[in-house]
Amino acid sequence: MLFIHLLLSTFLLQNCAKENDPAPPVDPPNRVYQLVWSDEFDKDGLPDASRWSYDTDGNANGWGNNEAQYYTSNRLSNAEVKGGNLYITAIKEDMGGKKYTSARLITKSKGDWLYGKVEVKAILPDGRGMWPAIWMLPTDWEYGGWPSSGEIDIMENVGYDPFWIVASAHTFSYNHVLGTQKSNKVKIDDCYTAFHLYRIEWEASEYRIYVDDQLIFTFKNEGKGYKVWPFDKRFHLLLNVAVGGNWGGSQGIDDTIFPRKMVVDYVRVYQKK
Repeated sequence: MLFIHLLLSTFLLQNCAKENDPAPPVDPPNRVYQLVWSDEFDKDGLPDASRWSYDTDGNANGWGNNEAQYYTSNRLSNAEVKGGNLYITAIKEDMGGKKYTSARLITKSKGDWLYGKVEVKAILPDGRGMWPAIWMLPTDWEYGGWPSSGEIDIMENVGYDPFWIVASAHTFSYNHVLGTQKSNKVKIDDCYTAFHLYRIEWEASEYRIYVDDQLIFTFKNEGKGYKVWPFDKRFHLLLNVAVGGNWGGSQGIDDTIFPRKMVVDYVRVYQKK
């Protein structure tokens, strides 16, 4: 009888404890978004052609920034998936009248989104002259050429200013040509040796940029039309490693550092249900 009494008491206590446990949230924050596009880089070889294209159109004019690299296409030495990661590699070599090669991958027409959350987990290349970027451009340029249709810089880093991660917005009214661009930066001491998550959360009222879980930049819709907020149209993602340029090369290029790689663990895009 004592054994039965103890067993019954244990059962009642366990059930009371379960009844008193807080109920799980009906719709936790991580379920607000649903995954709509991703690349986990789990197949070795060239980047997945169903997700990525190579942007080479600006090679002749230095991409408007006097960049020193020649972007290639379908070339493993500049863009390769292996061991679960994407490697974008800048190399010191002559090609197309330039002294360096690299790659600029884009999702245009294969991944275009209006609003949502974009996450890129990456290790950045270091060294003077390096200019890696994770960013977004308009797919349809409905408000006109740059900067009228906008540019979103999720992550930029220039090697001569090590460890500083810069997030920016460029529009007709706010851009670096006028010296009015909106931006902010944060120092990440191991951005060249460890993976960090670079993320944008983009809504109709604003977009927010994070490094890991740290909010570093917010750009708001001021309600003044496309000249301030062109971010109501489709955008696509770009991943590239530039060499030199007006900003990246403003303190020269260290030719002893090459090759240099940006390593990307994954890219994931979510949109609200």
